[in-house]
Amino acid sequence: MASDGMKQTGFAAKMKYISLVILVVQNASLILTMRYARTMPGDMFFSTTAVVMAEVLKLLGCVLIIMCQYVGFRACTEHLYAGLFQNPMDSLKMAVPALVYTLQNNLAYVAISNLSAATFQVTYQLKIITTAMFSILMLGKSISRLQWVSLFLLFAGVSAVQLESTGATSSGKTTGEQVETEQNPLLGLIAVVVSCISSGFAGVFFEKVLKGSVASVWIRNIQLAFFSILLGMISIWTKDGAAVSEKGFFYAYNWVTWMTICMQAFGGLLVAVVVKYADNILKGFATSFSIILSCIASVYLFSFHITLQFAFGAALVIFSIYLYGKPARPNSTNSDGQKGLPTKISETG
Repeated sequence: MASDGMKQTGFAAKMKYISLVILVVQNASLILTMRYARTMPGDMFFSTTAVVMAEVLKLLGCVLIIMCQYVGFRACTEHLYAGLFQNPMDSLKMAVPALVYTLQNNLAYVAISNLSAATFQVTYQLKIITTAMFSILMLGKSISRLQWVSLFLLFAGVSAVQLESTGATSSGKTTGEQVETEQNPLLGLIAVVVSCISSGFAGVFFEKVLKGSVASVWIRNIQLAFFSILLGMISIWTKDGAAVSEKGFFYAYNWVTWMTICMQAFGGLLVAVVVKYADNILKGFATSFSIILSCIASVYLFSFHITLQFAFGAALVIFSIYLYGKPARPNSTNSDGQKGLPTKISETG
């Protein structure tokens, strides 16, 4: 029994760090692709349809995973039926984060269409602060002074890197940052701030439901995707209904659009694994570190030049990650039996 517990603890630790590393790479590529998709020349696709398609792919991905876990059509359908329909009120809980996530995803497109990549990336790190606030309010998580310092160091480090990248120019191929588009910075700023608040609330709410439930992470994501598709279709009808009816649902879709959608869908599944084995604030640190990785990738892709200010900001980010992960009580054991891991949230009530 003890050996089984140790194996489960070791597996959870491995899954946490593996999923976080993949999340860093996925977010770095998503940011670059998403910005390029919204600023490339030619006809522009409807962002509301892209949000819905990402949820459709995520739903299909979860169903496929469940089919692999339960051999046989009957066993799979019985599991899906039990998880989705036997307790409708429990399933209805996911309508709350679905509504907020739909708002967040649509606002992210608005923000990145009206702000430079650097401004968007820096301002979007406010979601780490909002996640911490909602974690305290909704989950009863206590954050030490050292962790508060690490939160502000993280924001300062990412800001230094991204403010530096604002003045940097690319001498290579044309990127999304070099394409002249009509932008409204105020609208972009409002969109990204509201998106950060939405992200913090929805992420913590989903974490609370997931960790306090016997339903699998994949069932919860099917519920989340289902409600997100419904709400997303309402968003299409209210915002782009006439245009979509005239030009078509997949108007102006190309390989960049599909790549962005696939990475968003994959990221949604990956986030589900991250919040199962870690927490939302640690996920935020991984996402922030992915911004650094995206700038490094720009050196090879767009001839971006790393300066002393960039190196200083990157060092701040890495140091802040170390500070946040430093155990406050070395001998403490959290609810999952993992010693000295302050990234787990102890739930109250």
